[in-house]
Amino acid sequence: MSQPRDILITSALPYANGPIHIGHLVEYIQTDIWARFQKMRGHNCWFVCADDAHGTPIMLRARQEGITPEDLIARVSEEHQADFAAFRIGFDNYHSTHSTENQHYSALIYERNRDGGHIAKRTITQAYDPVEQMFLPDRFIKGECPKCGAADQYGDNCEVCGASYSPAELKNARSAISGAVPEQRESDHYFFKLGDFEEMLRNWTRGGSLQKEVANKLDEWFAAGLQEWDISRDAPYFGFEIPDHPGKFFYVWLDAPIGYMASFRNLCDKTEGLDFDRFWGKDSTAELYHFIGKDIIYFHSLFFPATLQGAGFRVPSAIFAHGFLTVDGQKMSKSRGTFIKARTYLDHLNPEYLRYYFAAKLGSGVDDIDLNLEDFTARVNADLVGKVVNIASRCAGFIGKRFDGRLSATLAEPQLFADVVAAGDSIAAAYEKREFSRAVREIMALADRANQYIDEKAPWVVAKQEGRDAELQDICSMGINLFRVLIGYLRPILPATAAESEAFLRIEPLTWDALAEPLLGHEIDRFKPLMTRVDPKQIEAMLEASKEDLSAANSTPAATAEPNPHLTRDPIAETVDYDTFAKTDLRVALIREAKQVEGADKLLQLTLDLGGETRNVFAGIRSAYDPKDLEGRLTVMVANLAPRKMRFGVSEGMVLAAGPGGKDLFILSPDSGAEPGMKVK
Repeated sequence: MSQPRDILITSALPYANGPIHIGHLVEYIQTDIWARFQKMRGHNCWFVCADDAHGTPIMLRARQEGITPEDLIARVSEEHQADFAAFRIGFDNYHSTHSTENQHYSALIYERNRDGGHIAKRTITQAYDPVEQMFLPDRFIKGECPKCGAADQYGDNCEVCGASYSPAELKNARSAISGAVPEQRESDHYFFKLGDFEEMLRNWTRGGSLQKEVANKLDEWFAAGLQEWDISRDAPYFGFEIPDHPGKFFYVWLDAPIGYMASFRNLCDKTEGLDFDRFWGKDSTAELYHFIGKDIIYFHSLFFPATLQGAGFRVPSAIFAHGFLTVDGQKMSKSRGTFIKARTYLDHLNPEYLRYYFAAKLGSGVDDIDLNLEDFTARVNADLVGKVVNIASRCAGFIGKRFDGRLSATLAEPQLFADVVAAGDSIAAAYEKREFSRAVREIMALADRANQYIDEKAPWVVAKQEGRDAELQDICSMGINLFRVLIGYLRPILPATAAESEAFLRIEPLTWDALAEPLLGHEIDRFKPLMTRVDPKQIEAMLEASKEDLSAANSTPAATAEPNPHLTRDPIAETVDYDTFAKTDLRVALIREAKQVEGADKLLQLTLDLGGETRNVFAGIRSAYDPKDLEGRLTVMVANLAPRKMRFGVSEGMVLAAGPGGKDLFILSPDSGAEPGMKVK
């Protein structure tokens, strides 16, 4: 092997305000596979992460639970780390942004940028909640859109017509926390001058550090102009106070990515010989990689590198963005049971099944991936149980019973073994490029060859014939050696299964270089089943348990329930009498066609069939749904809403949806048996 590389790898920091779910795990599994591969290759590789523990949502949730933010983030961190450990995510260090290390580096980066002239101070006018006595982030203000009049819109943009505006322009605005009417108050804020680093950022983003799709997206942001970034928030706020500015706190997105540095600093302080500056110093030659979701590209590819540059630290070697997870072709859904928490999955299935399935789907791009549960069952059973583990189970019994666990002293088929070993270069190249799906395909093709060899040699037939003991030992020893190489190739994906296999084989943890040397005359242990087949009933039980999670949350007695964040954000409106409500004509509608609206980031254009009569409706659900996934579905619409002329056309009704916005929007769907045109009453 060439000179070992110095590699530091991070995953995006999970927010300390809720549990890990399988959508999150796409990123952590992807990162862990890559980190394990690099370590298996013999490189000096470190993988760190932390909880993102600051911000208004955490402060408010702690208040609702009657505990301190510190108690909340400590509890959530324990839960997160338990879930990650169960899914074999092998962090070298897991820390928190609410740490002395993070406070130190946040202040240092701020002060160096301030002294370099990259921080500006301006007085701005903000919405203020007089009941809670706090300034309100835009997403904590609700009201009527000043453009189209749609109700219950956030303070920064309308999810019905797609308009952008300031919170002050909202009509009938109210605080989503207390329900009070916000006041406009002035406050001094501090801004990072992102435009000071435009030339550096343009060169860096086009220098091979980003995926092509991401670099193209950044070009759009450059064309729109790099705006100054508000990095301060007013008290009360759970975070770090800005040096020399009492009552002003760093905005969570300022100190969150600095948490990578803080976690590594914490690791360095615990690890002899590990030098922080070797990886983060301005002249560092180490490799630094961030794995993130495509929704946080802006912060990681513009703001964070610019703040690092301004403070005299190095910028990342590359940022690897990934897409989102759908389940059975649709957005994860609590009502369908496909919004699956990590812990719920663990209660029913082997975590390495999910690691393998994600790997079989993941490439180096930013495309979304789908967890098709039927395909998941079939692929795990066919590939892992039917192919890989099957090789060992077909051969180990004969070696144990007939030859006291001793393998042959020679290879029966040296060319076959050499071919399987030689394939390792291509598999390694796929791993290196994060083309895990290609690596899996190549490994499974080799597993097919190994099984074909065993089928052709038929050791179960040879075992019944006298005088063929040596041949039987050779055949089964060859099978065991092929299994060893295959499980070595899969080790980054299946670390626990690989460890159990290593114990069965009585060998040290496999390295990539060690795979080329066969086990000759070696004694192995008694074989124990490494995996069992997925039973579809396990899948059904997991989905039901996920529905039960939702049911339990909804059935908590009101007298003992914790404050519901949806009711806090969107208080129940004033009471109306029955006659007023009856004026609203709700109808079942079939979505005949759905398409994107050119020039509107939030809208989809829907053609709704009311059972012979069609309506054109613009709905602000583009962030949550792919148009193709909507066509053919039933939904509920307001059929007698006055037509509204928009710049994209006339909207002739409104579909009903629930959720706070963004990707968390869920259109209402009637139960099976409902037909277009039926009245909802």
